[in-house]
Order: sequence, then C-alpha cells, then structure tokens
Amino acid sequence: MIPHRGEVWWVRLDPTLGSEIKKTRPCLVVGANVLNERRHTVVVVPFSTSPQSAPPVLVPVVCGGRRAVAVVDQIRAVATERLTRQMGTLSATDIALVEDALRVVLEL
Repeated sequence: MIPHRGEVWWVRLDPTLGSEIKKTRPCLVVGANVLNERRHTVVVVPFSTSPQSAPPVLVPVVCGGRRAVAVVDQIRAVATERLTRQMGTLSATDIALVEDALRVVLEL
C-alpha cells in the first residue's frame, strides 16, 4: 500500500494530546510521492465535518460526495500503519485550495 499525493485515506489519528484533531477520519495525503514510496510515514491534512470553513485554516472540500473542511493547521506526519483504507482522490481544484492554504499557514 503506497498512498499518493492527492488521495484521501481514512487515518487513525488517536492517541492524541491536547488540541490535536482526534479519531479516525479522512485525511488528504500532501507529501511528495517519492517520499511516500520510500518512507514509512506520510504527511497528511485531516478533514472535519463539524466546523464552518474559515480559510486559510479551514478549507472547504468535497470528499466522498460529502462536504468537509481540510483542517490545514493540523498538518502532520503519520506512520503508514495508521492508514486504514483509501476513500478516493480530491479534485484538482480542492487540492489547489489546500496547497494555497498550506503556503499561508506555513508562511512559504
């Protein structure tokens, strides 16, 4: 199982600490494919269905036919063992919105 950039996977994020986003939830793979192939971790942005969008931190996306928000400030590296199953791929438009938000949040 090699996750690819732009794919959405169910990821077990627990255990967590403090204000980290919790539970098993969809996450967007944002790391480079070459790293995803060679490392045992992937960089992801988790999704939530609870909050309203508030760019650049909460970016509206459509995932599996449902509206959600990418919680960009919760970007993290996770072990590939945390990935349970692939949900699909985000649209190019939604990926671009998340990438723009990452540049703002990380001051790139």
